[in-house]
Amino acid sequence: MKAYYSDHFVLPLPPGHRFPMVKYRMIREGAAAAVPDLDFHEAQPASDGELALAHHPDYIARASAGQLTAAEQREIGFPWSPQMVERSRRSSGATIAACRAAFSEGIAVNLAGGTHHAYADHGAGFCVFNDAAIAARLMQAERRAARVAIVDLDVHQGNGTASILARDDSVFTLSLHGENNYPFEKEQSDLDVALPDGVGDADYLQALRDALHTLQQRFAPQLLIYLAGADPHEGDRLGKMKLTLGGLAARDETVFGYAREHKIPVAVTMAGGYGRDIEQTVAVHIQTIRLASLHAARWSAR
Repeated sequence: MKAYYSDHFVLPLPPGHRFPMVKYRMIREGAAAAVPDLDFHEAQPASDGELALAHHPDYIARASAGQLTAAEQREIGFPWSPQMVERSRRSSGATIAACRAAFSEGIAVNLAGGTHHAYADHGAGFCVFNDAAIAARLMQAERRAARVAIVDLDVHQGNGTASILARDDSVFTLSLHGENNYPFEKEQSDLDVALPDGVGDADYLQALRDALHTLQQRFAPQLLIYLAGADPHEGDRLGKMKLTLGGLAARDETVFGYAREHKIPVAVTMAGGYGRDIEQTVAVHIQTIRLASLHAARWSAR
């Protein structure tokens, strides 16, 4: 299975910054040890033209040239730097590459990505460019898929994704998220499933099964872009949910099983994860990668 990474995913940040940037190095190292057959490829940066499939050209130009205002940088949550732009471009490039690989191999993973709070004209919530929206539209432009579904299982609603694709009937946005979590003013996805604080494995998995059934009945996608957030885990300091490691394995297996049943290629992104113990967050992400690799083997054996 192909896995897309970049050393640029680990962005240098000021001391004491609350974003757990080190997790991307830990994911790569841990996945290499846990999934020996991973085929690592360095992600290339998305071009201006690719970014413009989901973002306003003026925003792309200002973000690239260091012309974001102090307020815009605060909303993103990272101070501007050339490294921030390079990281964001390569994160989008990795999701693009994972989508392309998925059509030939069934599944591929981006070892970062899932930047679903980025809007067409601004960034937010540690997200600069919206990799899933960009990749979905590029796969359509390349005539690889007419109908793309973004299945967002990060604990936070994919508000930027929903906004960018609000009037696009060819991309289905599905978000399973915490009702009382960020963003506190939600956008409208094609299917929003808002869950209460403290939701556990059984109720979450039933909601997911119901949502995937609705997705298939209403849309029948030809590509899934899966945001496999680690932040529904019970140890996450921002998540407010109570999913166990085993519950999150069942979540991933439910998504992959749905894709196998309906013969849908899958591109996986890591999305959020802010564990009180960063090792727990990384364990969730590595589990997702391991299960994706098993899915790849089953896909190729069909």
